Amino acid sequence: MAASAASAAASAVEALGLLEGRGATLAVAESLTGGLLAAELTGVPGASRSFRGSVTAYATVLKQELLGVDGALLAERGAVDAQVAREMAEGVRRRLGADWGAATTGVAGPEPQDGQPVGTVFVAVAGPGGACEVTALRLAGDRAAIRGASVAAVLDLLVGQLRKVSE
Repeated sequence: MAASAASAAASAVEALGLLEGRGATLAVAESLTGGLLAAELTGVPGASRSFRGSVTAYATVLKQELLGVDGALLAERGAVDAQVAREMAEGVRRRLGADWGAATTGVAGPEPQDGQPVGTVFVAVAGPGGACEVTALRLAGDRAAIRGASVAAVLDLLVGQLRKVSE
């Protein structure tokens, strides 16, 4: 897990630097990570220049009420789903008035959820112009390892998307 934490910290620094360099902002929506993504970002000095805030929508109903995730989608597929991650990222971007949105949803364990096994995670990044990328993950380890790896994965996805935009 130490490698994952170091990777997440480096990716947070890089993401915030890329955002600041273009005068862009970021908001995050978290479920299984429960605020760890926001904590990683706000641990970087100067994060307030680009980081707008976060919504920790741990309960499924809050994904709909606070982030605008489609209720029928949640009823049909549950919260652990690629489209749910996409709508969370887009929703937090809209709700918090950010240029970019990032989201995490999944199963950290110890029990399966919504018919999905422990370690099933979806991370998403939504950017300007409607661009949105979702990554499906199958992670191993205990709750802490899965949550930490989810943070590292969404930050890596964000950095990748920000690099694409600057090419």
